[in-house]
Amino acid sequence: MSEEMKAKSLNTNNLIDYQENSVVSREIIKKETGTVTIFAFDKGEGLSEHTAPFDAMVQIIDGTAEIVISGNKNIVKKGEMIIMPGNVPHALNAVEKFKMVLTMIRSN
Repeated sequence: MSEEMKAKSLNTNNLIDYQENSVVSREIIKKETGTVTIFAFDKGEGLSEHTAPFDAMVQIIDGTAEIVISGNKNIVKKGEMIIMPGNVPHALNAVEKFKMVLTMIRSN
């Protein structure tokens, strides 16, 4: 995390910009116990199905995402969040362009 981000109020939407036909990310916090990353997905972009060995919380801060967890589709909109359990297959797709904050917590 850069020093200019510490101990001040920040607008999460202003921390990352959309890029045409792309998924953009910016790591905000990186610790041994977990990370906080902001993503911006252009419409039609996504992350294919994968698993991660830690629980993850996705908070949508702009737009709408389709988040598939164990084959179950969830439409998650601005102001909403969803928990993706560790070691469970999940994928993300941009129904419309969207931004999210991904908080991953490593379990023991």
